[in-house]
Amino acid sequence: MSDRPFNVLFLYTGNSARSIIAEAILNKLGAGKFRPYSAGSRPTGRVNPDTLQLLQSLGYNAQGFRSKSWSEFAKPGAPALDFVFTVCDNAAGETCPVW
Repeated sequence: MSDRPFNVLFLYTGNSARSIIAEAILNKLGAGKFRPYSAGSRPTGRVNPDTLQLLQSLGYNAQGFRSKSWSEFAKPGAPALDFVFTVCDNAAGETCPVW
């Protein structure tokens, strides 16, 4: 087992809903064991307000989330990632980001 939390990146195309939800859930349930992040291959620039409302209604912290590009995690000085998960839907005709 690592002596530090594992860094986890959840990728989605827009980084406005699913990846934000995954980040919020792992932030709460994996506290101390995981350090979650989320990003998008084509970020929308804003988090879906319904997503924030849902998180808040379920007792998750809905503060501080922003829709950001995955390029932030490919730059020098970015956190070293232990896991990268893609959360998208090919059935809906979405283009899944590939890390």
